[in-house]
Amino acid sequence: MSRKASEVSMRPAVALLQPYDSDSSFNGFNSDDSIEKDKTELELEKLVFGDEAGFQEGLSTYERKYHTGENDLEGGDRLDDGQVEEDQEGLEGLDDADLFFLDTKPSAVPQSSLEGVENPETDDVGGRGAAAWVDSDDDRIMVSLASNPRLRKLRNTESEDLVNGREYTKRLRRQFEKLCPVPSWAKASAAVKPSHKRRRRLTNASQSSSDDPSADERSIDSEDLSVPPLTKLLQNNIDLIKPSSSGGGRLRPEAIDIQRTKDVGLAQPSTIDSLSFHPIYPLILSSGPASTLFLHHLSPHPPNPNPLLTAFHLRHTPISTSAFLPPNGNKIFFSGRRRYFHSWDLSSGKIDKVTRVYGHRDEQRTMERFKLSPCGRWMGLVGSGRKGSGLINILDACTCQWIAEVRVEGRGGVADFAWWDDGEGMVVLGKGGEAVEWSVAEKRVVATWADDGAVGITVASLGGAGSGPKSLGGNRWLAVGSSSGIINLYDRTAWKDPGSVPSRPKPIRVFDHLTTPTSHLQFSPNGQLLLLASRWKRNALRLVHLPSCTVYRNWPSSGTPLGRISAVAFSPGSDMLAVANEQGKIRLWEIRG
Repeated sequence: MSRKASEVSMRPAVALLQPYDSDSSFNGFNSDDSIEKDKTELELEKLVFGDEAGFQEGLSTYERKYHTGENDLEGGDRLDDGQVEEDQEGLEGLDDADLFFLDTKPSAVPQSSLEGVENPETDDVGGRGAAAWVDSDDDRIMVSLASNPRLRKLRNTESEDLVNGREYTKRLRRQFEKLCPVPSWAKASAAVKPSHKRRRRLTNASQSSSDDPSADERSIDSEDLSVPPLTKLLQNNIDLIKPSSSGGGRLRPEAIDIQRTKDVGLAQPSTIDSLSFHPIYPLILSSGPASTLFLHHLSPHPPNPNPLLTAFHLRHTPISTSAFLPPNGNKIFFSGRRRYFHSWDLSSGKIDKVTRVYGHRDEQRTMERFKLSPCGRWMGLVGSGRKGSGLINILDACTCQWIAEVRVEGRGGVADFAWWDDGEGMVVLGKGGEAVEWSVAEKRVVATWADDGAVGITVASLGGAGSGPKSLGGNRWLAVGSSSGIINLYDRTAWKDPGSVPSRPKPIRVFDHLTTPTSHLQFSPNGQLLLLASRWKRNALRLVHLPSCTVYRNWPSSGTPLGRISAVAFSPGSDMLAVANEQGKIRLWEIRG
């Protein structure tokens, strides 16, 4: 292709690449020509964006307002620049603390005028005006009380008839409160905030508290050893001031009239190892390995028979023994397999913890087994150490100080012991059958003897107060149980003094009705009954009539729900029998004659 031809062919492309000419017009319209704004558009632009004159005026107003103190003036009064300068003279050298002060003067306005006044006529709620249920039309409504038979009970007098709507509402409310009074838990005085250390909590016994609204369950640790005193626990129970009825009648030896009553509470969370009746009030104390102490009120009346009065949980302390302190029951002693025991003062609600027996720490490694004297002065603790297996430490029940010790010579250590009725001595039996009579006044052994045919002594009990020798506490009967189930019953009336006690006395009666080791021997307070029981076999319980030594055949029967017996107790009046089993149930029977 020639050079001329190529130049001709490139012309259209060069023309296309030429820049756009701003001066060119399209259909006679020039892009640089601006449209003039009319009056409406200018006013709108001024309102939205403002103008220079308005901006300058705003700046001058701001300077006058915040630099000359115009904002603090009222009523249109303004200070000129000269007055402001005169007021500020002499303030340049002052400290910042002198320029300000705190207004601590009390308000002149009375406090009553600041509080909302409640108007009973309009039923204002919190000073926010009339309540939602208040209707002004109620004042114009008239209701006839005499014409409607259902409304006649709302009249104050027989001749009254027409009342307005507001009065009609008040009388309806009054009639409702008369039929449905306000419950005690809904009153303001009953709203007491519980302490966080005394939570109403019982691990497996919550069923009992839910069915018994009077129950007061408390969880107690070593840092908060206090509970309400007995006076507060008993203030709402009028029946508690009455002592238990006395079973003064003579029992027949042929058959016993005994009737089952309502059980004491629901099943407890563990087996019940200890039962004790209060010596004055109709109360029963129970405890077990669940570390919980229960106090029930013995009242068979519906709808809530034998309610739980109070209960508290002592952490990490399975309770083996618990008992009221005779003769008034103003204290409760309880202990477990630990190196300490507790005493609960019912009059003050204070719980004391005794952690050691000074001078006998090695001989008293655990305090789970103890018995309180009938006089309420002494406490006997069975020694548990290697050196003290045949030892009993005597403590003062008031001060918990060590008084004396009782030792039994023999192999196996102490099996059991029982206080004399006057509390001035005890009988102690070793597991090999050795027995000693020990006097608190003389602090020595006054007599020794051996159980007849003893094979592994397990339990002993004294009974028949007041009909035995005075020099040996006044008890007539002594029952000794063994691991073979044989129980020997001794009559101590022939033991006139400690010197006349034979070295191997003969029992007045031997009972072989139990085939498993004897675990419980209990005399009734009136001395007419002896209870024999073994926890190693179901329904292993017998009642013996005294002084005839006859075993009752009509009770218990094959249908008596006893279970594996873990604890027994007679009431102070000998008219009630409580039997606890390993299922955590307390059965109650009334002895009528």
